Amino acid sequence: MKVGGIEQSSIESMVAQLRSIAAQTQDVGTGSALTGVSPIGSGAGAGPVNFGDVLKATLDQVNERQQAADKIGQQFAMGDDSVNISDVMIVGQKANISLQTAVQVRNRLVSAYQSIMSMTV
Repeated sequence: MKVGGIEQSSIESMVAQLRSIAAQTQDVGTGSALTGVSPIGSGAGAGPVNFGDVLKATLDQVNERQQAADKIGQQFAMGDDSVNISDVMIVGQKANISLQTAVQVRNRLVSAYQSIMSMTV
């Protein structure tokens, strides 16, 4: 069965891959992909979360993914036999998704800041 031009089995495969990656990146100690950040409603009492630290860690991760994509792309372009085109495309798309997510978060933060600044006290 096709959903929007994509086979159902392909969708299920992608969802399974995303769940697998999410499980791998999840920090065992806190139950969160970000170290020191408790899941919402966990009541774990991990203490206050420093927004600046979380933002910096996230931007560092986006930067690392961008650099990894550049590196593997250069390796492929130089004719490295250990790198195939599918690896290059996957790493590039992961880097792109990370960057787009960061841009959307930034847009939401700017919008929230503008809304707060326009409030009358």
